[in-house]
Order: sequence, then C-alpha cells, then structure tokens
Amino acid sequence: MSLAAVTGFRTWQPRGEGPWAWLAAGSVALSLLLLAGLLTLIAVRGLGHFWPASVSLVELDDGQVFAGRAVRELPLPAADGAGGARERLYFTGNRDLDGHVWQWVAVARITASELPRELVVLERSRHGDFIGRLVEVVTAGQQGTSVGEGGRGGGDGGGTATWTTLQERLSAVDALRAERDELQQRVIPPLVRRLENDPGDRATQRRLAETNERIRGLQESMQTDAAVLESVDGRRIVLTLDEVLRSWRPNAMSLPEKLGAWGRGVGRFLSEGPRAANTAGGVWPAIFGTVLMVMLMSLLVAPFGVLAAVYLNEVAHQGRLTNWVRIAVRNLAGVPSIVYGVFGLGVFVYGIGGSIDEWFFSDELPSPTFGTGGLLWASLTLALLTLPVVIVATEEGLVRIPDHQREGALALGATRLEMLTRVVLPMAVPAMLTGMILAVARAAGEVAPLMLVGVAKLAPQVPMDGEFPFLHLERKFMHLGYHVYDTAFHGDDIQAAMPVVYATALLLVLVVVVLNLTAIFLRHYVRARHGALSRH
Repeated sequence: MSLAAVTGFRTWQPRGEGPWAWLAAGSVALSLLLLAGLLTLIAVRGLGHFWPASVSLVELDDGQVFAGRAVRELPLPAADGAGGARERLYFTGNRDLDGHVWQWVAVARITASELPRELVVLERSRHGDFIGRLVEVVTAGQQGTSVGEGGRGGGDGGGTATWTTLQERLSAVDALRAERDELQQRVIPPLVRRLENDPGDRATQRRLAETNERIRGLQESMQTDAAVLESVDGRRIVLTLDEVLRSWRPNAMSLPEKLGAWGRGVGRFLSEGPRAANTAGGVWPAIFGTVLMVMLMSLLVAPFGVLAAVYLNEVAHQGRLTNWVRIAVRNLAGVPSIVYGVFGLGVFVYGIGGSIDEWFFSDELPSPTFGTGGLLWASLTLALLTLPVVIVATEEGLVRIPDHQREGALALGATRLEMLTRVVLPMAVPAMLTGMILAVARAAGEVAPLMLVGVAKLAPQVPMDGEFPFLHLERKFMHLGYHVYDTAFHGDDIQAAMPVVYATALLLVLVVVVLNLTAIFLRHYVRARHGALSRH
C-alpha cells in the first residue's frame, strides 16, 4: 500500500492534479480578491463624495457650538494609563468666517449632538461651502420672507417659504449663468480669433462689443438677489446669489431626495469643468481629452505596428540582423515612459513643431503654435511608447498561422500581396486587437510623458469645437491620470481633494475598461466571423 493511500493525501486533490494546481488557483483567487477590494475602496470613497451627508449641530463641554459633517473617527494615543479615547474629524465649511474648514474634536468633549432640519449647506464659487441657517432672501432690493433666528429649536420653523424663494431665485440665476458661460466659452473665442486674423473686420468688432455688453448685463442681473445667512454661533453674512452654485438641507431630505441629489452630483461631475484648483467641480474636459488622445494614439500606432510586424515575419530575411531587431523591439517595451516623454519633447515639440512654426506660423512667433506641447505631440509620443507592444503581439499572431495557409493561397495562383492581405492578415486580426488592447491599457494610464508633451493642469475648453478645422491638434488638453496626480499632490487642501482623487481614479479605471471591452468585443466578432468563413 502506498504512502498516499495510507495518509489520504490525494483524497482532497482532483485526479491528475498536484499541490501546484491548488497553489495556482489560490494565487488567482487572492489576486481577484485584492483587485475587488481595491475597486471597492475606490468606489466607496469616490462615489460617497456625492452623497448629501447629514450635518450635525455639536456642542462641546466648554460651551462652543459648531455645525459640521462627520468625516471619520480615529483613536487617540493612550495617556496617563487611560485608553479608548477617540477623536472625530468634522468638515465645518465657512472658510471666510473661521479661516479653516476642518476641525478635530475629542469625542469625550461632545456634550450634545443633534441634526436640526433647518441647517443649510450652500456650495459657493468662492470660499467653499457655507454651513448654517438661512435668515432671509433679498430679491431685487426688497426683503423676502424672514426666518427670524433661522428656526432655532430643530423644527422647520417659518423657513419653508424663504427656502422655496431661495430655490426659485437660484434656478433663475442658474439660467442666467448658463447663458453667460455659453457666450464666454463658445461665442467670444471665435470672434477674438477672427479679429486676430482680420483686425479691420467691423462686423466682428460690433458683434464682439454686443456680446460683451450682453455678458455685463447678465452679470448685473445675477447680482440683484442676495441671501442673508447665519452661522450656528450667530455671525451673519450676505451673499449675492451669483456666488451660490447649489443649496440643500441634508437633514430635511428623505432617502429618495438624497438619491436624486447623489445622481445629480455624479452627473455634474461627469459634465462640468473643474473648479477651486481642481478640488471641486467636474472632470468632463479630462474625460474628453483622455478618450480623444487614446483614439488618436490608436489610429497612429496601429498601421505602423502592423506593418513592422508583417515586415519582420513575412518579408525580411530571417537572419541575425532580423533577430537583433526583434530583441531591440522587445527591449523598447521596457524603457521607462519618462524617456519617451523627453524624446517627444525634443523631437516632436522642439524639432518638428518648431520647424512648422518657422515655416507656416512665423508671424505669430515668438508665441509658438506647434512648437509647444499639444494633443498631436502627446498622441505621437504615446504611439511611440506603445509601438513595441503592438509589434510583438501582431508578430506572435502571424507566427501562429500555419504555413499551409500561405502555401495553399500561393498554389491557387494568388500573388504574395494577395496572400498577405486576404489570408494572413485577416487571420492575424485577433492578435492585432490584442496588441491594441494592451496598448490602450498602458497609454490611458500614463502620466509622466504627458507632463512634457501637452497635458495641462486646467484646460476648460476641449480641443474640439464647431470652428474649422474642428479638431485642434495644437491645443493642450486635460487627462484623467494627470488630474489625479495634480489634485492629490499639488492642491492646497489635500483632505478636501481626496474624495475627488478617488472619484477620478474610479472614472479612469472605468474609461480603460470601456475602451478595452470595445476592443475585446471587436476581437471576438472578428474571430467568430473568420471561423464561420473558414468552415464554409
């Protein structure tokens, strides 16, 4: 009787498998678990940023009163043998009143904490959020309905009418703000560029003056209404409604109302531009810039990578020189990305771009047009960075095609070009798409080379519009990866920036997944179609 039969060692193993199979399966399961944990952490921290969390009215043992949103709670170091003490971080807002927006409080010092329904939160264009009470709304020089002392006592008080008036006036101001932004972003820039090309164009000058006058009128109309606000400790401020972007009463909102507010917050994050040094607002320009750059990179790298692979495997003499070229291509895949950024800066931006400026844009020098970082140079740099990946993947696909496919095509009278284009390349399309999937996954997350060849901290206008030539390759653009880096490390308030970092990181992962799934489905379709044709 064998040792395995005596000990029962093989009773837990499938037939024909050893412990290494279980070790491999465990490694895969652990990797998937870690990946799921990472994505869950990013999703919870990022999507939780848009949830209208309740605001607490806190009273301390020394009589101090403040209102804020509890962010997290940590244990305090044990002192004098007493352990278990904890402290809590509150977001209190009101930077213009207090000079800070965060406050750490020892939990043992809190004597009372409640959730008054009348507390309001106002998102402002300056100084961040305001947390306090709404006293009254002043509309076109006349006082609105007053809430007295803000409805002290935790009830709705008499603030319902004032709150309704505020929402109505904010909706009107939002309409004026949208019209002003439309004029500033879409009407003014083309007029300015037209005047730069033809300074004597009287019609354009007249239209520009009328547009500026309209913008001034809209700005004045937005400043006619104001809100009188009061902090929980009794200090009052007056805000014109053009400074208020949004307002809500989180403690008075039902669950469906909070879900609706959360959905609108996610929508604004996806559709608006950044504000407050990228710590507020949305990331739409970064989404557009990332996707557009990846698409341009794919269009540039695909033909060169495929042609290089076809030449190495189908045309070139298979000798020592060809093998050296293959080794060099594989080594290029391991070169640090910042090296490609330096190369792109020196060759594409200063070399080619500077020459284009001297030849075609000499009247605009010393202000460069193509001799500075832009969308075109960034796409070319990333195409060069991902070129080895596409070459290697395509060549491996060509190697796996049986020789009898080539020989059969040639035996039937096809030329070598027809054999390559009608037999070999269609069979290698899945391998080409595999290379493109790997290239997209790497290019979408690269940051270091983009810092040198075109990415910008803030570019509120996307490099595509309705003005000829529609796609402006010379413009700088925003990128989700660089947005994460800049917000996390270069912001004034890292604590406030972290939720935006998590949300942007989650969005970057989703963008890469969507791009990869598109290529995967296309590869599956091509593979299935080729298999169906080969069976017929």
